[in-house]
Amino acid sequence: MKEGIHPDNYRPVVFKDMSNGDMFLSRSTAKSNDTIEFEGETYPLIKLEISNTSHPFYTGKSKLVDTAGRVDKFMSRYARMKK
Repeated sequence: MKEGIHPDNYRPVVFKDMSNGDMFLSRSTAKSNDTIEFEGETYPLIKLEISNTSHPFYTGKSKLVDTAGRVDKFMSRYARMKK
């Protein structure tokens, strides 16, 4: 890699898929206040709602991921129109 092209805060971080708990280590400049112990080291933690291990396109399974009650809100809103 060329020297001096990456930002100063380009560092290893752990990304955690909150829907299934899968974690992986990568490099990023994303800010984080959380840290986690991963493979014996402490890294900043970035929480993801969905990743390649839980996305239906990659898993081949239809899985509903609803972390904020959005599906229930949608169903209640449009249930009135069905009647």
